[in-house]
Amino acid sequence: MNLDNIKIIFFDIDGTLIDIQKKRISEKTLKALTKLKERNIILCLSTGRSPITVPHFEGWEADVFLTFNGSYCYNRQQVIYKTPIPTEDAKLIVRNAASINRPVSIATTKKLAANGRDKDLVDYFALAKLEVDVSEKFDKMIEGEEVYQIMCGGCESEYPALLRDVKNAKITAWWDRAVDIIPANGGKGIGVEKVLAHYHLQKSEALAFGDGNNDIDMIQTVGVGVAMANASDSLKAVADDICGSVADDGIYHYCVEHGLIVE
Repeated sequence: MNLDNIKIIFFDIDGTLIDIQKKRISEKTLKALTKLKERNIILCLSTGRSPITVPHFEGWEADVFLTFNGSYCYNRQQVIYKTPIPTEDAKLIVRNAASINRPVSIATTKKLAANGRDKDLVDYFALAKLEVDVSEKFDKMIEGEEVYQIMCGGCESEYPALLRDVKNAKITAWWDRAVDIIPANGGKGIGVEKVLAHYHLQKSEALAFGDGNNDIDMIQTVGVGVAMANASDSLKAVADDICGSVADDGIYHYCVEHGLIVE
């Protein structure tokens, strides 16, 4: 596969750059990011995380950030694209979740706030080394601030109940015990389209790496979409290629093998 014309690369974080078991990025993966940046390739983090929980990697910084699964995209100079969940839909989702005894955490660009905790939500946050913050400001935030994502414990059978009568939001998930609820006009694929347009780049000039089902539309929106060996079967089914697992420095070896970096 010829990747000579690649000018921009999108990376999921958890399970792609960061080994979820070890909860860290490996030295070789970080080395790959550093070498790619030296080639002036635009490097983008594409994640379900909020801007305030995007990890900082020692000695390296991304050029572009697609946060909240593409609902809030920005670089160092400006916001490229943003689309919050409409307030009425956000409030309805909270009520729907409560009806099946599910607490939720809402996310603005500057804060996460929950109205309770359950094991699934706590374990979901722990995957990113975060704690669920139950806040008395929850109601005020959902009424008066732009909410970009709602996190909730839940398996697939609960999806219809969570979205009952909701018109302008959808579920994206990369873990089988929790969901990210995002705007209907959000998603990593849309975020990728907005970033490519901002930099006047073509789909054929873009590469992406991911591992979860929330990466499916991202993988399908770039010229070459690569699934990690540890990726979900659904993502592997639509990917153009598969690299080694995050635990085996899959991104580093893929970039070396395809001439993107020199070992």
